[in-house]
Parts: sequence; structure tokens; C-alpha cells
Amino acid sequence: MSLAPRAVLVHRTTEYEELLARHGTAGQAGFFLSSRGRSLAGVAARHALARRTLAETAAAVPLSWRQARVERRDLDRFLFGPEDVVVVVGADGLVANTAKYLTGQPVVGVDPEPGRGLGVLVRHRAADTARLLAAAVSPDVLCDELTMVEAVADDTQVLRALNEIYLGAPGHQTARYRLGTTAPAHGGEGRREDAGGDTEEAQASSGVLVGTGTGSTGWLGSLWRDRGSGLTLPAPAAPGLVWFVREAWPSPATGTSLVEGTLGGNEQLRLVVESDRLVVFGDGVESDALELTWGQTVRVGLADLRLRLVI
Repeated sequence: MSLAPRAVLVHRTTEYEELLARHGTAGQAGFFLSSRGRSLAGVAARHALARRTLAETAAAVPLSWRQARVERRDLDRFLFGPEDVVVVVGADGLVANTAKYLTGQPVVGVDPEPGRGLGVLVRHRAADTARLLAAAVSPDVLCDELTMVEAVADDTQVLRALNEIYLGAPGHQTARYRLGTTAPAHGGEGRREDAGGDTEEAQASSGVLVGTGTGSTGWLGSLWRDRGSGLTLPAPAAPGLVWFVREAWPSPATGTSLVEGTLGGNEQLRLVVESDRLVVFGDGVESDALELTWGQTVRVGLADLRLRLVI
């Protein structure tokens, strides 16, 4: 006997709730904000809108379906099932935070504050929920299948992300490592050709970013613009990635030749740790990171899984 579909509503704590948790009462929270030139009224209004949208979305779930809710900070402990339809009620970033824990479940993005964000991933209103849930379980459901990036460590740890993966030192301090690409290149100062013909360079930098076309609307896009890079950023559904090294430092032992590039197909970026500790995290969630130590290797490339975003 097959299980009924389950709608999993993903949301996050509002700024108003965080203020109350920190200051105890609305009056104390209001005093804190007023001392910084802000008003509690606007924060409370956004909280009310977010909670109203969440309630309206939940009410649209068919009575024959099962239903669950999960807060952003609990995503790494929540078990998603194959029959789930994931409904993200929040900003674009909340979809990215959720994507890394999914294995092909359809995702519906509901925007509680239309016009405040870009609406790249949360494209719908709460009033559309019933229609979208019915479409999500239809055999001919229409989805945008968005490319994801994946990091695999030599100890079998795996991490996926929708926007970008960061590899570097905790706190974004100087990271030391050897960086390799699958694209052949000529040797030079601080770099060598390995046995497989790939190029490798010893580097000291504030970290490496590897991201997707979806990530081009965020951190990756900011870095691309600031650098004035000549690389072409991929489209969100394109089978390609771009990578950038942040603030590579030249020295007799470290080079700055491999600082950006693209990856496609089976191409991978390979990083060998030469620091006591490096972290690998996705989409800005440093609390859920892979930890690597001296001598470990991590490879980053296209993930086999994609985010299925219901149109």
C-alpha cells in the first residue's frame, strides 16, 4: 500500500522571533532597534506577513496528504522521503539551503514578500499552492532542473550545493593547499604537471569558490563582477560550473596562475590540503561543513542530482 504524498513546508525563523529570543520582550526588542535607528513596527509587520503566508500555504495542502514542517536550522536533521513535495516558504536563499538535502523531490517556492527579493527560486504566491501541489505529483509535471555542484572528499564525505561551494580556512583566513584542474596547461613558477597530465599549483588564498549558473545571481556573481572576469557564467540549467580563487597570494612557494576557470562534463577541480584544517561548505551554511586536515584531497564537479523546481 503506497503512502499518500507528504507536503514538507520549509520556513525559517523571522527577525522578529530572533529579536524576542534575544531580548525577552517586544518592548526591549523595540528599545534595542530604536537605539540603532530602526523601528520594531516594520519588523513585526514582516513577521506577520511571513506567518500569514505560511498558514495560507499549509491550509492549501489537500486533506488526503500528510504534512510536516521543518525550520531552516533543523534541515540537516530532517529525513526527507521519496514521496515528499517540498514547499519552501521564504527567500531564494532558503531554497538553496534546502536543495543540498534533497534527492530529486519536486520543490515549490512560495514568496512571502513579493518584490523584496529577486524571486529567482521562489516564484509563486501562497494562493498558487493547491495548483502547484497537484502538478507536482502529476506524471507530466513541468520542472526547471537546476544544476548543482558537488564536493567529494577522499574519506567519502560528500556535500552538494545549489549556488556555490566554498573551500578554505574557517573564518576565511589564509588557506594553504595545492589546486589542480583537468585542463592541460604549461608549467611555471609554483606549479607542476602531475602524473595524469593535469596542472597543479601550490596556493595561499582566502579560499576557492565553485558554483553554478544559479549561483551567478549571488556570491559567485559578485566575485565575477568585482574581478571583471572574462569568463561566461553558465545558465542555471546548463551542465557547467565556474570557479574562482579569492585573493591568491604570490610567493616563492605559491603561485597565482590558476585563479579562475570553468568545469563541464566529467571535469573536476582538485584540492589537496596543506593546512591543519580546511572546511568545505555550501550556499553559505558554514555550520554544516565538511572538515579536512593536512594531506586530504577533495574533488569538486557537477553533481549527478539536480534541483527539480516546479514551474
